[in-house]
Amino acid sequence: MQPRTLILGWGNPGRLDDGLGPAFTRQLAERCPDGATIDSGYQLTMEDAAEVARYDRVLFVDADRTGPAPFRMQPVEPSRNGSSFSTHSISPGAVLALSRDLFDAEPQAWVLGIRGYAFDEFGEQLTDRAQANLEEAVRFVESAIEAGTFEERVPLHASREG
Repeated sequence: MQPRTLILGWGNPGRLDDGLGPAFTRQLAERCPDGATIDSGYQLTMEDAAEVARYDRVLFVDADRTGPAPFRMQPVEPSRNGSSFSTHSISPGAVLALSRDLFDAEPQAWVLGIRGYAFDEFGEQLTDRAQANLEEAVRFVESAIEAGTFEERVPLHASREG
């Protein structure tokens, strides 16, 4: 049986490359890989912990301001760092910690940071370089889903500089 997989992207599509997470989930959903549930939002919230708890593995996808191009993918563990008293904007590690503490669920999890370049202006388009990085990230994740595993395919960083 294939593991239940959630792919959760976030970001603000009205802030140029900050919209890489939602753009990623849109493109991946169009190709509709079997065995994955795809969702997106403006930010991660405490409520995401309940959804995360329903899956065996989770891929969190966001824009990365400083990482290598085209993307980096790293395992993530439950962590209380990055959470606050607010229900808005918590880290993937904090979502996992809530999922563990409230629902006794510990899915495998990774963060995919797609390299972006423009974040401080308004606009609903991606820069050309961010779009190219997005396309490579989508191909990479499609391949991982088809293979049934992220484990052997996790690059700590990518080879191209951005």
